[in-house]
Amino acid sequence: MDQEYERRLLRQINHQNLPTEARLSKFVSATCSPVSIKSGDRFIPTRAGSNWSINFHSANENCRSPNQIHKAKDVTTDSSKDAVAYAALLRNELLGAGIDTVPDTLTDDRRHAVLSQDSHSLFRYTVHTKRVPFDSDNEVSPYSLSPLSNKSHKLLRSPRKPARKISKIPFKVLDAPELQDDFYLNLVDWSAGNLLSVGLGSCVYLWSACTSQVTRLCDLSVDGDSVTSVCWNERGSLVAVGTHKGYVQIWDATGGRKLSSLEGHSARVGALAWNGEQLSSGSRDRVILQRDVRTPPLAERRLQGHRQEVCGLKWSPDHQHLASGGNDNKLLVWNSSSLLPVQQYSDHLAAVKAIAWSPHQHGLLVSGGGTADRCLRFWNTLTGQALQSTDTGSQVCNLAWSKHANELVSTHGYSQNQILVWKYPSLTQVAKLTGHSYRVLYLAVSPDGEAIVTGAGDETLRFWNVFSKTRCTKESKSVLNLFTRIR
Repeated sequence: MDQEYERRLLRQINHQNLPTEARLSKFVSATCSPVSIKSGDRFIPTRAGSNWSINFHSANENCRSPNQIHKAKDVTTDSSKDAVAYAALLRNELLGAGIDTVPDTLTDDRRHAVLSQDSHSLFRYTVHTKRVPFDSDNEVSPYSLSPLSNKSHKLLRSPRKPARKISKIPFKVLDAPELQDDFYLNLVDWSAGNLLSVGLGSCVYLWSACTSQVTRLCDLSVDGDSVTSVCWNERGSLVAVGTHKGYVQIWDATGGRKLSSLEGHSARVGALAWNGEQLSSGSRDRVILQRDVRTPPLAERRLQGHRQEVCGLKWSPDHQHLASGGNDNKLLVWNSSSLLPVQQYSDHLAAVKAIAWSPHQHGLLVSGGGTADRCLRFWNTLTGQALQSTDTGSQVCNLAWSKHANELVSTHGYSQNQILVWKYPSLTQVAKLTGHSYRVLYLAVSPDGEAIVTGAGDETLRFWNVFSKTRCTKESKSVLNLFTRIR
């Protein structure tokens, strides 16, 4: 209702010969109808600092016309005058009519009290409001939509997941005398049966993680040979042993007997990888031999692609592709039938020994370079594209993925000799472990996927708890994970 209409209404009422209270009563009754406020801007009520219980109480008790007050039996003359004064103040507050006077019938003291008192409007209108936090401790609303108070809203919040703590100290340390400090060898492996095989000098020792019992599997000193690599098959019943003279021996760990000795290499065998009943071996003679242990030794496949010593071999989880790294700074990918590599990556600037296939994303391969490179590089072997890389600051000696979470661990040599745990694909460091005084050349993961063992030229084996026990249930959204899609 605009001010011009109110002025006309006041003039019409004043022309009538009515008492002052009757004229005010008639005016208030005429203006108690719903009003519409015309404004050039949009005003939004702010709830900050409002005491709703008092405001609603005042609105319910005082927003009554003088006619209703006169009809009440127990209403006194003072309360009637108060209601008229409140109606005038309410009109002034809501409509902005500029009323600065009160009825003459009020006493001077009462008029001064009415003019000086603070009016409590139901809403407060302002253009710029300061946002009050939801859980403000200064405001407790009696009309809260929640059965709990505002202070209790903190109980409804999901607690922040605590950061996983990884111990910086190994939970076990074993002496490993004669553990060689040679970047191109692979002398430590952990079986599915919880047996650790370690090549020390000319002997292979087995250490049981369940009983801590140590047994010697073989001794090659009789033939004047030494151990250059060890590798368990997937079931954990057979262990392959590569030798300095180029032989590959197959041993039955349970019975402690040698099943066969395979020839074919003319130099030391530093890398081994099982693929079911097939065994791949990489040598300093730059050749990869792939043989089925159930057939005669003559049935073999020769893979030639590296120009220097083969120092890393890993089969993909789907048993379809073999990744090989060499001292020629090359990373090659072979399929199960071709004699030539199907992919070749040449981005590394140093020898590639550290290789690992992701068990979570199909076709994802990670590799690490030597001292002149120091980088972790990730590859999409489905498309042959490089994904991302990061500089670790040290020679990358070995890599392994977590079985349960999208994390991986890398071991390093020159010059920090550290162990790093990474999150993928963010490549943020979860932990940095130190303790070895030499290059951390050897790495193996426990069968439960929780612990790792590292070996170094300081002739010690150190056991660390680095990976989470819980399996990651969140489905990967990577474009590499093709097995989760229906075409």
